[in-house]
Amino acid sequence: MTRGREVSFITPRKGVFKTVFQFKITLLDTKPPVWRRIQVPGYYTFYDLHVAIQNAMGWTDSHLHAYEIGKKRLVRIESPYAVDELFEEAKYFTPNTRLARFFAKEKDAAVYEYDFGDGWRHEVLLEDIMLKKVGVKYPVCLDGQLACPPEDCGGTDGYQACVDMAAGKHSFENEADARQLKVWLGDWRPDKFSADEVVFANPRRRFLNTMRND
Repeated sequence: MTRGREVSFITPRKGVFKTVFQFKITLLDTKPPVWRRIQVPGYYTFYDLHVAIQNAMGWTDSHLHAYEIGKKRLVRIESPYAVDELFEEAKYFTPNTRLARFFAKEKDAAVYEYDFGDGWRHEVLLEDIMLKKVGVKYPVCLDGQLACPPEDCGGTDGYQACVDMAAGKHSFENEADARQLKVWLGDWRPDKFSADEVVFANPRRRFLNTMRND
C-alpha cells in the first residue's frame, strides 16, 4: 500500500530478446572512480538492472534503492521494498518499468542510489544498444576498476578511511578505533576486482525471496 493505494508488482521473468543494453556504471564521488561495464538483455526492467548492478559492483542488496532520471523534469523509480516508507504516491516502481521506456539512445543516463544512509550514488550511462551475440550468456560484466566499498562503511568518507587503512595508513587519533577498522576490513583490498569473477543472480529468484522475507 502507498497512501492508501494498493500496489501490485510484476514478478521478474526471462524474456525473448534480440538486443542488449551496454551500460557503464560509475560510483560517483570516488577518486579514482569505481566503475563497471555490463551488458544486459533488452527486455530487462529497472529491477533486473538493479540486481545486475548489485552483482557487478559487489553490493549485498541489504538496503533500499531507487533511480532518478532527467534534470528539468525528474522521474523517480522506486524500489518495491520501499512501499511502506513512501510519503508520496509513486508513479514508477522498478519491477514494473522496462529499461526501454527511458533508455532509447546512446548517452541516456540515470542515477542509481543504493543505501540512503550511506548514499551511494551511481551514474548509469547507456553506451550502446546492440544485437546480442550468439553464445554469450547475458547479463555479462565486461570490465571494471577497483573493489566495491565495504557495505555499511559510512559513505564516501568512510570508504576513503578504508582505502587509507588498506594502504597501511590511517587518520585515527585513537589506535583502538584503527585496530577495530583493520579487523572489520579483513582481507578487503581496494584494488581487487576481476570481471571474470562476477556472478549474476537470477532476478526472479531474488525478487521472490526478498519479497517473501519482507
